[in-house]
Amino acid sequence: MTEQQLATLPLWYVAFLLSLTCHEAAHAMVAKWGGDLTAYRSGQVTLNPLPHIRREIFGTVVVPLISFFISGSMLGWGSAPYDPLWEQRHPKRSAWMALAGPVTNFLLAIVAIGLMRVFVWTVVHPGLHGAIGGETPQGIFFFLKIMFMLNLLLGCFNLIPVAPLDGHTAIGLLMPERVFQQWLGFVRSPMSSLIGLLLAWRLMEFIYDPVLHFFSRLL
Repeated sequence: MTEQQLATLPLWYVAFLLSLTCHEAAHAMVAKWGGDLTAYRSGQVTLNPLPHIRREIFGTVVVPLISFFISGSMLGWGSAPYDPLWEQRHPKRSAWMALAGPVTNFLLAIVAIGLMRVFVWTVVHPGLHGAIGGETPQGIFFFLKIMFMLNLLLGCFNLIPVAPLDGHTAIGLLMPERVFQQWLGFVRSPMSSLIGLLLAWRLMEFIYDPVLHFFSRLL
């Protein structure tokens, strides 16, 4: 890893932590709206990253830093607690709760690409030869680029309908409640979750690039 790549570590971590915090806070907020106060009582309905870090320090600190030093990008996870009995009584509400996280990531990606577009028209085009001058403008643009690509990745990945990803619960919006409950019992077995994660990584090779191309055309 070069010194220049290492200098981007703070930008990557702030973008990662902001994206993850918004994702988990959205889960917690929609669960609260649906009647499950579990995440709310544990302090997860907040954009303050500290409660989310305390709940999942390995996925929010250790793994992201390790993945950055290995690959130059960040991967990790968080979690918002919920009441399994609430999910059984209100499967559709739990599906909306699951969907809230990926939807939030897509919204953040759209906001990021919108700000990038504004940045290009207000900073790049007025400059000589369309160049971004100075370290601060370059840093802002790079941060927005990370926010865009990272949230697009998180949104696409988490919508894949395999456990333990959000999509395996969000898909319940398309199922009768009895079928949905049977589906959850099947996909949440340890072996199914392991297979699901492996399958999700494989599917991302075919999903992410077309979605990235579509959103990039907005810039």
